[in-house]
Amino acid sequence: MLCQTTRPTWRTRKAYQKASVQCFLALLVALCVTTACEETTRYPLREEMTLNSGWQLLYNPSDTLAASVPGTVHTDLFAAGITKNPFADDEEKAQRWIENQSWNYRCVFDISPEQLEYRAADLVLEGIDTHAEVYLNGRLIRITNNMFRSYRIPIQEQLLAGSNELKVVFTPLREVFKHAYDTLEYAYPADNDSLRLAPWVRKAAYHFGWDWAPRLVSCGIWKPIRLEFRSKGILKESQYRLLSINDSLAEVKVCAQVTTFSNGTFTLQFNEKEHEVALPAGTHWLCDTLRIQNPKRWWPRGYGEAHRYPLEIKFGYRGMTQDSVEMKMGLRTVELVNEQDSIGTSFYFKINGKPVFAKGANYVPQDVFLPRVKDQQYRQLLQSAADANMNMLRVWGGGVYERDIFYELCDSLGLMVWQDFMFAGTIYPATDEFLQNVQLEANEQANRLRKHPSVVLWCGNNEIEVAWKNWGWQERYGYTEAHQQQLWADYERIFHQLLPEIVRENDPGTPYVPSTPQSNWGKAENFNHGSMHYWGVWHGRDPISAFEQNVGRFMVEYGMQSYPDIETLRPYIPDEKMFIGSPAFTARQKSYIGNAELRWHMESLGEKPASVEEFIEASQRVQAHALTTAINAHMAAKGHCMGTLFWQLNDCWPGASWSVIDYHGRKKPAYQAVQNAFSEEKPPSQYTDH
Repeated sequence: MLCQTTRPTWRTRKAYQKASVQCFLALLVALCVTTACEETTRYPLREEMTLNSGWQLLYNPSDTLAASVPGTVHTDLFAAGITKNPFADDEEKAQRWIENQSWNYRCVFDISPEQLEYRAADLVLEGIDTHAEVYLNGRLIRITNNMFRSYRIPIQEQLLAGSNELKVVFTPLREVFKHAYDTLEYAYPADNDSLRLAPWVRKAAYHFGWDWAPRLVSCGIWKPIRLEFRSKGILKESQYRLLSINDSLAEVKVCAQVTTFSNGTFTLQFNEKEHEVALPAGTHWLCDTLRIQNPKRWWPRGYGEAHRYPLEIKFGYRGMTQDSVEMKMGLRTVELVNEQDSIGTSFYFKINGKPVFAKGANYVPQDVFLPRVKDQQYRQLLQSAADANMNMLRVWGGGVYERDIFYELCDSLGLMVWQDFMFAGTIYPATDEFLQNVQLEANEQANRLRKHPSVVLWCGNNEIEVAWKNWGWQERYGYTEAHQQQLWADYERIFHQLLPEIVRENDPGTPYVPSTPQSNWGKAENFNHGSMHYWGVWHGRDPISAFEQNVGRFMVEYGMQSYPDIETLRPYIPDEKMFIGSPAFTARQKSYIGNAELRWHMESLGEKPASVEEFIEASQRVQAHALTTAINAHMAAKGHCMGTLFWQLNDCWPGASWSVIDYHGRKKPAYQAVQNAFSEEKPPSQYTDH
């Protein structure tokens, strides 16, 4: 029987159990459901229109150039020949002016008189980076302030028959957040952003620069835009939740949120189960329970089949489909065991009740300019992760919530996803405006990603708690005791109150932790407690052999830097500048200790490179040895250690980093080393640390 609910937050509380299912019998009696009471439809029930072409970018007061949507201002300027390749030579610094200027995007599109007859017309902006004013036919219809959110804007009253003009005007972040460094008594810490803008803006943190990424603060319409026309209603959300499962039966609750524009009789179909329901105008959650005999569970790679069941939801009117969605259901349970034990504090995952040893890597965005990443690149990269015997990837909190294709591929390949919320490297201001923005962002992303069985953990942030307690921010930024109390209160409001509540409401079947790591690597005792980022073999100047003695309960980050293949660098560094110490070559290195640290490790292993080619190759051999040593130690300590995620799988530009696959998809020797180390056979390393 189809039932109507209030918002299905999937709570297990008794109050929800009483209220979550209300059958439609009373509604069927109360509503007028005869054909005479229903409005006839003269035109099709639905229509969609993409607005991804015909865009122009106002370059100066009198000149325009062709623009790409999805796209960015940096890549549009480069495509028009106004700037050089942002990755070339020293262009990163030469193009700093771009982030301090307003940019105006414009397109013109036609609307037919028939399209104006629809009951609803929405402009759907899937992604705007970041602060912009959106105008339709000269009227301001929305101000955007979050790269990680989509925007659905009703525009029926603003549309005109014939030509319509849509403009998106971007404001430079320095202007938007001038108050952040002009009026406050203290600055929020942001070690990777000299202008201290990153704490305030909901934008990918790596765009401001990191120790493996350039500072290229772009803007633009980074995801598609479309118009949606509907005559009777909209299917807005769809979801499923595993209620129970055993070897003979699984019960799955499936729900759809629909908005109807008038009273009427509608159909809702979950796979082959079709229901006819009378609905008044408004928004409704409609749910049903599917029963699957002899169910197959979804398992991570190496533990069984990543099986999924098809689910199709159709919302219709008078035999015509109004909206539909297709997804695949993975039936699995997940538990994070993070509790005191005989060793200290455990940290491991149980999938379907079975402890799982996590093997994998940290994933970062595949380009500074995200619209350039193609579907095939996702397929190649994630298949490479699977081929390297990995079963988990961590989506790092300084990037973006990835596109649907990323999670769909992880689902199909059996790659578990540790999903950070997008917070990294700073305390964030818990103003009412900021919290409201984050709440909308987190709700949207939790709703979007909860249907993926691969997502097994929500993590509040990357390294903020360990930084506050161990990195000396208090002294470095001169915080008074009152400042410290305020900053920590801001931290707790976001990561100990707001985000865990959102996860409990929207995805209670998936665990949440406020931050990673839980323990700092500075003391030996800390390796017995919780998650660990071990950077002694880089920032601490420990030898590579120290990986063998410093094994935590779950190793979330560790690694060794190297340079990409010289063929990856050639398109960006002229031959006459391709030598160690040249400004162009040095610009590839973003770590504050970088090349000196690499040379120290090279020398400790007997490597004495003379040319740039030898330096690159030696750095790659050192990296391969380091990752082999670390992973072998982690896997040999199973029980004490239950996870090993090295930093990092991939790159966002052609530079020195900790990746094993470079920006152009070339696999470094460390990729083969990781593949071997994660397998049952582990060939011996060629080096012994001196």
